[in-house]
Amino acid sequence: MAMIVGVSIKQGTKIISYDADYLVLKLGDEVIVPTDKGIEFGRVAEASREIPDDKMPEGIRKVIRRATDRDRQQQERNKVRREEAYKKCLELIEKNQLPMKLVDVDYAFDGNSITFYFTADGRVDFRDLVKDLASALRTRIELRQIGVRDEAKIIGGLGPCGRPLCCSLFLRQFDPVSIRMAKEQYLPLNPTKISGVCGRLMCCLRYEYEVYRRFNRRAPQVGQRLKYQGCELTVTGYDVVRESVVAQDDLGKKFYIHIDFFGEEPAELEPVDEMEDLVEEDLSEEELDELSEE
Repeated sequence: MAMIVGVSIKQGTKIISYDADYLVLKLGDEVIVPTDKGIEFGRVAEASREIPDDKMPEGIRKVIRRATDRDRQQQERNKVRREEAYKKCLELIEKNQLPMKLVDVDYAFDGNSITFYFTADGRVDFRDLVKDLASALRTRIELRQIGVRDEAKIIGGLGPCGRPLCCSLFLRQFDPVSIRMAKEQYLPLNPTKISGVCGRLMCCLRYEYEVYRRFNRRAPQVGQRLKYQGCELTVTGYDVVRESVVAQDDLGKKFYIHIDFFGEEPAELEPVDEMEDLVEEDLSEEELDELSEE
């Protein structure tokens, strides 16, 4: 049997599986691990689990060691160097008059490379900037252009719900979000209501989407007449949290009818139109109005 642990190199980033080898590790332990960029300082984000040797993923790397006091000191020095690199990059961006916004800096644990993350409206010729940075910082330089969602994830903030952004708090990757998800959940197709701080459709539209899909496949349409407990009723709405359809009789008395009354839950749902699932760009009010009329 082999012991596998999940390690996060940076808060909010993807968790990478490593072979713990002989080490007994628990959540929160600091470790030194190999990566494509060299060795890095990380923390155990998923507890150790045993898997059979024949189930061991191919090419999985081993944890090098637990982090030592010397490693922690190196990590602290890197934080200072990161701040210095950030300031120097801002100066050089202004000097080269480049239309780009610096978002974050990653300083490799061994100091062999520095990665700068930026946003821009289009392509940016940053070759001169790379040369200036390499000359000033004396290490390998890499610049990466990121999108608005990645920017929000790195910077953080508060969402419309008043809580910290999901992307910076716990999401490890961005899944597709579409207008269909808002329509399926009876949400107003208003950009200010369904867009996050990044200007794109909110990631949380996915969270309850499947629940609503399954509910809607069985629920009758609003306005439909039906018989229930010997009464003639009209469907007036839904209470998905209670898994109920709301209906009332001709005297205005309300009934909450459990969704199971309308049939069994479908074992499988029909596949979603892939093209519609790719609607992730910023949408104007006019475009949303057109979608709401469909």
